[in-house]
Amino acid sequence: MQGKFLDKQSPMVYLSIAMEINYFGHSCFRLSERNGSSIITDPFDSSVGFSMPRLKADIVTISHDAPGHNHASAIKEARALHGAGEYEIGGVFITGVQTAAAKGKAAASRADGNTVFIFSYEDVTVCHLGDLNAILSQAEVEALGTVDILLVPVGGGNGLNAGQAAELISLIEPSIVIPMHYKLAKTKLQLDPLAKFLKEMGLTKVEPQDTFKVTKSSLPEETAVVVLEAKGA
Repeated sequence: MQGKFLDKQSPMVYLSIAMEINYFGHSCFRLSERNGSSIITDPFDSSVGFSMPRLKADIVTISHDAPGHNHASAIKEARALHGAGEYEIGGVFITGVQTAAAKGKAAASRADGNTVFIFSYEDVTVCHLGDLNAILSQAEVEALGTVDILLVPVGGGNGLNAGQAAELISLIEPSIVIPMHYKLAKTKLQLDPLAKFLKEMGLTKVEPQDTFKVTKSSLPEETAVVVLEAKGA
């Protein structure tokens, strides 16, 4: 799949900011918008090779019950969401969609499967695929609705590998793709490096951004890849 990347100098990113996305490594992001609740996805423990920074949020989502994804106690006073369901909290409509149980070494302890979370803010919809490890069916893709920003695992292990991620992106057709769940300098887990995914997307090295800020009007017409600096990792 031929992709492109969106850098911090891109004219597509305007000064009128609706949403801000920060990445803390593995599958953990912080989403915030001025008119909606702040959300932390998949907080991790030190087993991944580095520690969670001290963060605050209104909501924390857990894609599945594994140490690299379920450290909800690290986010003080946040409401934790697990599994399938529909929620409307602080101006954000959240849908949890259950997918098949993850395969691999940890499968026995992860019979509850994986939850994909879709966050519909006022102007922008973000989909966090959790530890998804198989291509979704066309019906499952359609059930996600329109996805503006896709947070997708790309490093293999118990999640999608680079080729699977690229294939699924072509089915979902988001405006922005932000890769996650890949090998970082301090990662102890057996994951592939980001470069493998970028190659699948027809890209060479992409300069990471510290923070991604986006409005509905600034979304590109064609799918673009944004790489975020993993804070603390």
